[in-house]
Amino acid sequence: MHSLSVIITTFNEEHNIQGVLESVDWADEAIVVDSFSTDRTVEIARRYTRRVMQREYTGPASQKNWAIPQASHEWILLLDADERVTKKLKLEIQKYLNQENIPFDAFWIGRRNFFMGKEVRYSGWQGDAVVRFFRRDLCRYNDKQVHEEVITEGLRVGRLNQKLLHYTYRDMEHFLAKMRRYARWSAQDYDEKTGRVTGFHLLFKPLFRFLKHYFFQLGFLDGKVGLVVSSVMAWGVFLRYANLMERRRKA
Repeated sequence: MHSLSVIITTFNEEHNIQGVLESVDWADEAIVVDSFSTDRTVEIARRYTRRVMQREYTGPASQKNWAIPQASHEWILLLDADERVTKKLKLEIQKYLNQENIPFDAFWIGRRNFFMGKEVRYSGWQGDAVVRFFRRDLCRYNDKQVHEEVITEGLRVGRLNQKLLHYTYRDMEHFLAKMRRYARWSAQDYDEKTGRVTGFHLLFKPLFRFLKHYFFQLGFLDGKVGLVVSSVMAWGVFLRYANLMERRRKA
């Protein structure tokens, strides 16, 4: 049987940390890597695990790539504090851990996303999946500030049938704040591959993002929540290029 290390990265997650740690209380090891939270995140985490570390945050990929080698075991389940492992997902992971030779190096895990008190089944979130269950010594994240992903080129990658629960945004203010933050980071990612920012970037790309989420990805089937998600995602695209303009002006 293979042992499992769970890694959770945090910053001011006192409302989430207990739930995620309780959902993985069956793991052999739980590691919390905190970015110097100013709330009770660390205090609560220490009730569940002795392995609570703090490190200055420079970006999501950097934080996770630093955390991965800290794990004691070959297999890692890496989570955000707003995610939960269901009992069925636990059993599926354990099924693989109980195999002598696991035929994959990493696994995609789908996510069920919840926002404004309901599950968002469409709006572009229906295909949401992340590589979070993987071999410690073979997997690292690419160097992106937004939507960082595990590099899987050359690896054997499987997919789990069960999904994570993802309580993605606490409320509208949290959603808007996160989109503003993502827009700043995304401007860094897009700087080298974007030419001069024009009206096309500031008007038509946000408009297309709205149409994509609301119509092409069936956001209208999520009702008012789908309209909110589609609108805010479009606003995030506008902010990305507005931030890019400001970034270049200051440079």
